[in-house]
Amino acid sequence: MTVHPQKLQGRHALVTGGGKGIGLAIAQALLSEGATVTLAGRSETTLQEAVASLDYAKVQYVVMDVSDVESVQAAFQLAQTRDGRIDILVNNAGQASSASFLKTDAKLWQSMMDVNLNGSFICMQQALPAMLEAGWGRIVNVVSTAGLKGYAYVSAYCAAKHGVIGLTRAVALEVAAKGVTVNAVCPGYTETDIVKEAVANIVAKTGRTEEQAKAELAAGNPQKRLVQPQEVADAVLWLCMDGASAMNGQSIAVAGGEVM
Repeated sequence: MTVHPQKLQGRHALVTGGGKGIGLAIAQALLSEGATVTLAGRSETTLQEAVASLDYAKVQYVVMDVSDVESVQAAFQLAQTRDGRIDILVNNAGQASSASFLKTDAKLWQSMMDVNLNGSFICMQQALPAMLEAGWGRIVNVVSTAGLKGYAYVSAYCAAKHGVIGLTRAVALEVAAKGVTVNAVCPGYTETDIVKEAVANIVAKTGRTEEQAKAELAAGNPQKRLVQPQEVADAVLWLCMDGASAMNGQSIAVAGGEVM
């Protein structure tokens, strides 16, 4: 049997929102290629369960609120003290709330910006200096197709995700000749807790069955199905490899061919 070398051996990755769903799948993918992984999230219980489920020696966690600068600074410091410079940052933490535009109040608007846009900004500022000093780094922002097109009743979420795409493109140009790449992966509706909440919301408001609600969300995907977390993780993993060094400032839709 041929044993292939692990392509991320010696790299330290931090994954926000890493305790479940897409984040957990990304952590698994990175670990499978030899990376040391730090999971970050707000729930210590969720993170502990995630670490136990991964069954890898090279995975730890930090409790962190991506919208709080001091919380992020402390968590990054702890992660780097334990496992060294963060070579790979995956900004996966996200939150979605639904309301019509006229019912979107300032509190809802700000909460979408805090987690989805500000969180990526804060974490990137923490990780980037060490990457630039080392001359190698990977930043992958897990966004959404909502960063590439509009969706009704989630205007604040769309605005925040469009902001992350703009941030990705701008920073990518600043670091283009410095060994660091910054990209975004934009999943369509994916089998995660956020979609479960969307399905429950559709059922409650329309009287449709859960199966009908899922089918409605999947209808925009030409493959007529929900994207799986592992499919998103595979795209993120590729962007972290040396073979993807020419990929920079890109926003890759993982959506079965949905037209943006």
